[in-house]
This record gives sequence, structure tokens and C-alpha cells, in this order.
Amino acid sequence: MRLTVIGTGYLGATHAACMAELGHEVLGVDVDPDKVAALQAGRVPFHEPGLPELIARHTASGRLRFTTDYAEAGAFGDVHFVCVGTPQLKGSEGADLTYVDSAFAAVAEHAAPGALVVGKSTVPVGTAGRLARAHGRVEVAWNPEFLREGFAVEDTLRPDRLVFGVRSERAETILREVYASVLAAGTPLVAADFPTAELVKTAANAFLATKISFINAMAELCEAAGGDVGVLAEAIGHDDRIGRKFLRAGVGFGGGCLPKDIRAFAHRADELGVSLAFLREVDAINMRRRDKVVELARELCGGSVLGARIAVLGAAFKPDSDDIRDSPALNVAARLRLDGADVTVYDPEAMDNARKAFPLLGYALSAEEALGGADLVLHLTEWPQFREIDPERARSLVSRPRIVDGRGVLDADRWTAAGWRFWALGRPAPVGEGPR
Repeated sequence: MRLTVIGTGYLGATHAACMAELGHEVLGVDVDPDKVAALQAGRVPFHEPGLPELIARHTASGRLRFTTDYAEAGAFGDVHFVCVGTPQLKGSEGADLTYVDSAFAAVAEHAAPGALVVGKSTVPVGTAGRLARAHGRVEVAWNPEFLREGFAVEDTLRPDRLVFGVRSERAETILREVYASVLAAGTPLVAADFPTAELVKTAANAFLATKISFINAMAELCEAAGGDVGVLAEAIGHDDRIGRKFLRAGVGFGGGCLPKDIRAFAHRADELGVSLAFLREVDAINMRRRDKVVELARELCGGSVLGARIAVLGAAFKPDSDDIRDSPALNVAARLRLDGADVTVYDPEAMDNARKAFPLLGYALSAEEALGGADLVLHLTEWPQFREIDPERARSLVSRPRIVDGRGVLDADRWTAAGWRFWALGRPAPVGEGPR
């Protein structure tokens, strides 16, 4: 089939490349000529494992192209996917639908009458119905995305489920043809109405955020009571009804999805007269974990970080990404910098983005360089490279061997055996160690 993908950011570029990998002819459309030129040359302007190879291969073969011309896109595609962003509105918890509305208006103007326009963006419930009423010359469907940064290619080509929000058998039939090879591989399909399809994505994100904040609330309780949240998580995770995933306590979630999506979800529920007040506490718990790391840093530095040299391992909000949106690591680093600390950050992929957003922070070219002369080390993004650091070697680099594991993945015994004072959120300090 011939598909167009409107918007070539993280979601759109990934979707376009993966649709080409599935055998379709794909035209990506974006208003940013620099982004289009880079993608057409096979260059990806963000880090996502496996995606550069797909884009380079399919642009070289001609199966995948990119343009800024909506008229060309309207004439090209049998199906048009809208993959633009829905950022948080300034001064509000709600979602900004400016890009979604503009994309639908542009493609509806140029597409053939009756063409199928499929939204993939995460939107407040009711958006698909509103767009269908506003653009009656095309047919609207909704196909929410469930991508994990770092695994987006795998999640598109081999998803754990597909959701189609449709109003006609024709729309479902067309989408089944688009995803024919994915469905043939046994991927479950849920066909739903518009509101349900829209709610699936926001409900999934809200549930994941709630599970993360739950274990972080348990970490707060363990800190107050002297318990160990790691052991607690292991014990409750053996219950099949709960499971072990997303039960690692730490500095909390960030990124461009979970924080804004749970706020928009609660905001839209309020508009509909339904209270999801617990999601605001989920958000608050998440933000308190960042506060806890800042407080620990102050305590470990004798009550003030003024003049202390602090190494921050991590800038991206998660590993296998260069995305720094709402990054807990950079939030903590910036706050300590404002408190007078000399902060040096290192991340394997997110350095350029971090420098642009936080130019007053210091940056190192390697983890070893960041550790040099540090009075305190904060491990805030769980890159595999950081778990592999040799504590003995690291101790020889720092001024004072003190570390806060903000992700709960480092081997405490290994670090303390090397002479480090080690602290992890929600866990008791090793005997004879801890803040003082």
C-alpha cells in the first residue's frame, strides 16, 4: 500500500521506517525542511537503536521518502497516519492539540474524498470524534501507539497488541491490510470505538505511572521505617496479580509521555465530571523522589552543596535514548547547580541535547572524566555502562568516595567493599555507612 505519515518526529519517523520495512511505499511529511532533508539523506536527528539502519536502507531503495509538500502527500497516500506531538499546554494540565488539528486540516484538504486518516498521537478522549465531525470529506480512525523509547522499532514491528478505533468495517479492513504481516504473526487486535481507543493509551500510561509511583511511595515508607524497598518489591512481585515489572524504586519517571499524559488524562476527566485525583498524587510522589535525591546530596555534603563537586551519571530520562524531556537527572543536576554546587554531567547519548537545554552545567567526555575530583557521585540514568564501572578504579578518581544510586541497580556490596559510602533510595545504608 501507499502510506503517508504526517509528522516525522520520534513517533512519525519510527512509524514511517517500520511501515516501509513491512513492505509499504511510504512518504513522510513535515513542515521542518531541515528535518526532512536529514531524513531523506538517511540521517536520524535523535537516538533510537535500529532506526538509522531502517531509514538509510529504505530511503536508498526508494521505498521511503520525505517531503514538506502536503499536496504531494495528499495525492500519494491510500492511508494517512497523523503522528504529531501533543505537548502540555502552557499554564494548564491539558494537552495542546494545535499540531493535531493543523495536521488533520492539511491532510483533509489535500487527500482524496473518503481517504482514511488515522490518528496515532496521544490525545484527550473525544478528539477523534471532534475531528471526524470537522473533516467530513475524509474518514477518521484512531490507532494509538505504545512505543517505548529504546525499543520503538521492535514495538512497531512486533507489538504486544494493536488497537483500532473505527466507525466502519471499511476502516477496519484497510487497517488490517496495513498491518497484515503483523497480524499474521499472531499479534492480538482490539477493535474499538473512538473513545475507547483513545482511552487505551492514556489509561495504559496512567497505570504504568501509578505502579512506578506506588513503589516509590513504598520507598518513602521504607526510609521512614528502616525497611528495604528492594526486598519488598521482590516479595510482592512474585504475586502474579502484581508482577515484577515497573517495581524498581528510584528517582522516578520522566520523558515526553508519562508526565504530560497523566496530567492531561486527569484534566480531561475533570472536564467530563470524573475525578482522577489519585493521578495528581502519582505525579506528586514522582516529583518528591527528585526532592529526596537533592536532600540526600545536601546531607552527604554536610548540609550544603555550596562549592561541592558533584558528578551526575546520566542526562537522558532513560537509557537507550537521547531524550532529556522532563529528565529527573537534569532536574536534580540543575537544582544542585542553583544551590552552588559544581556539577559535571556525563551521558553516553544525550550530551548535545543537555548542553542546549542546560548550558550552565558542566559536561564531561566520559564517566571517568566526570568522576575526576568529585565529592559526591549521583547515578541517575541506568545506562548499562554505569553498572559496569569498576568501583576500585572509580575510587581512585574521586575526591571523596560517596555515591547515591538513584536507580537502584548498582551492586551495593561491591561498591561498599571498595570503600564507598553508598546510599540507595528506599534502602537502609550498609552497616557503618550512610549519610553523616
